[in-house]
Amino acid sequence: MNQASSRATSGEPHHVIIIGGGAGGLELAAKLGRKHGPKHVTLVDSRPIHIWKPSLHEAAAGTLDIYQEGLSYLMLANLCGFTFTLGEVQAVDRERRCITVAEVQDPQGDVVLPQRELQYDTLVMALGSVSNFFNTPGAAEHAVTLDTTESAEAFRLTMLKAMVQVDNAKVQNPSAELNVVIVGGGATGVELAVELHEAGGMVAAYGLQNFRADRDLIITLVEGAPRILSALPEKISNAAHTRLTELGIRVETDCRVAEVTADHVRTADGREFAAGLCMWAAGIQGLPLMATLDMPVNRIGQLIVNGQLESPDPNILALGDCSAVPTGEEGRTVPARAQAAHQEASYLVRKLTARIRKTPEPTEPYVYRDHGSLVSLGQDTGVGSLMGKLAGRGLFVSGTLARLMYMSLHLMHHHAVLGIWRTGTLALARLLLRRTHPRVKLH
Repeated sequence: MNQASSRATSGEPHHVIIIGGGAGGLELAAKLGRKHGPKHVTLVDSRPIHIWKPSLHEAAAGTLDIYQEGLSYLMLANLCGFTFTLGEVQAVDRERRCITVAEVQDPQGDVVLPQRELQYDTLVMALGSVSNFFNTPGAAEHAVTLDTTESAEAFRLTMLKAMVQVDNAKVQNPSAELNVVIVGGGATGVELAVELHEAGGMVAAYGLQNFRADRDLIITLVEGAPRILSALPEKISNAAHTRLTELGIRVETDCRVAEVTADHVRTADGREFAAGLCMWAAGIQGLPLMATLDMPVNRIGQLIVNGQLESPDPNILALGDCSAVPTGEEGRTVPARAQAAHQEASYLVRKLTARIRKTPEPTEPYVYRDHGSLVSLGQDTGVGSLMGKLAGRGLFVSGTLARLMYMSLHLMHHHAVLGIWRTGTLALARLLLRRTHPRVKLH
């Protein structure tokens, strides 16, 4: 009798392990923890702090301080009633139903936590995704991504240093400028372009005497499709394109990147863009761990699951960007969006509650409901559509209303994790802190 079978026959609590504390994984852990407690629910993540991934473009621009924004997983575990384990998952043993969590070291290399094995009855993969370079030469070596808080912070510091260098160089070379190329005209690329433009102006106002963002910060957005935001309605795409152009951001469409070098981005049709900094936001793929499960993955490495979010191994479920969830339409899967991860987490709460209580599981499949899309176009404006396909076509919104609704998405995520009162207190505290902090992080 293996360990999994002995657990089932010994009457031990059904143990759910969730790998990945992103939007979907954390919401699932918090909701299950409040229902069933830490004996039933464990969240594993390689980092001690949770950051809402859609806000990483603000961290990269410096308009959001990740050290103030982050929420401690240990604090959340205590508040919400789940167990938190820190460390990167190295392996999954499906036969023994256990995972191996790597040791954790401090900056000096001393072991803080040893390598561990954790037993599960149900394992939920919620690992998210990483950037897909599509085998583009030089991209992995010279482009920065927004996959992690560390990469966002590294980009912010590099850009801040580059702006200071251009400011100093202006004394001898009035034509000195900082060229930033963003590869990928999806929501992340568009939002980052606008955020960098605004942040550049704010940094200059705080003490760069010779640097002017409108003149010396050259931002180019490169998109391979015929239009930016190609996954969204054309009206949204056009509105965003107009906004970027008004800000002086160069938009290049029908432009497939063929090579990235230390100082240039070259395209398949022979165009070349100077790039002191290159940010890659052109696509996603599953993490390498997904390929080690010996189960089907799609062409971008996402684990293929059925309508109940089950893999071929019914003891392993998946949600969010790391999973390929069918929509019911031939060959189509649920898009990799935060709203999908939120919905999938809510679906799995009912399914896993049934497993924990040893009652029949819901039989109806998960159905993705497109509530629309919102894109931030700066601190004071946005653009988007509401209701998605529910009404046949979306309700177009723009300007300050769209921006306020975009901000509310972050609060909705906090509400799912923290509840209404703690979310309200947190929002008020951050609003008050802005009175004594610069609008962009300067160090």
